[in-house]
Amino acid sequence: MTAFLIYVFSLFSLGTPSEEMNQEKMTTYYFIRHAEKDTSDPQDKDPHLTEAGLQRAHKWAEVFKEVEFDVIFSSDFNRTRKTAQIIADSQEKSVEFYDPKKLNDEEFQKRSAGKTVLVIGHSNTNPHFVNLLIGEKKYQDISEEESGSLFIVHAFPSGTKTSEVLYIN
Repeated sequence: MTAFLIYVFSLFSLGTPSEEMNQEKMTTYYFIRHAEKDTSDPQDKDPHLTEAGLQRAHKWAEVFKEVEFDVIFSSDFNRTRKTAQIIADSQEKSVEFYDPKKLNDEEFQKRSAGKTVLVIGHSNTNPHFVNLLIGEKKYQDISEEESGSLFIVHAFPSGTKTSEVLYIN
């Protein structure tokens, strides 16, 4: 399964010959929603991951083992931090935080330009973030029950942007 996913990732990394020559400057974003959260207390605005969520975070780490991230971003919530940390630990990386209220601001663009980036966000921020990056409203919020969506955006130096969404369960 992992070999298949790596094959799929590599297909998405292919561009036209002129773009391939500039791939060292291409920015690739991977967006995932945090893993399953504990919903037992409706008053808890910052829940932790469930056991199933911890398992999913480890599964994401396995899925991404062949993708070398330059930077891993997370919003500053228990569920996103833990999901990000499990993946970051598997790659011996640190986690940087972003403000979901300042999606794709100049600071974020500078920190991610020309890199391979993982963003751990939320059902309502990831699609919006991707839409901002690609410059069109292509994606809608995802279901609260969906934790297997993987959005991939390639931003080429030419200004061309591509996006895909995969579902990994």
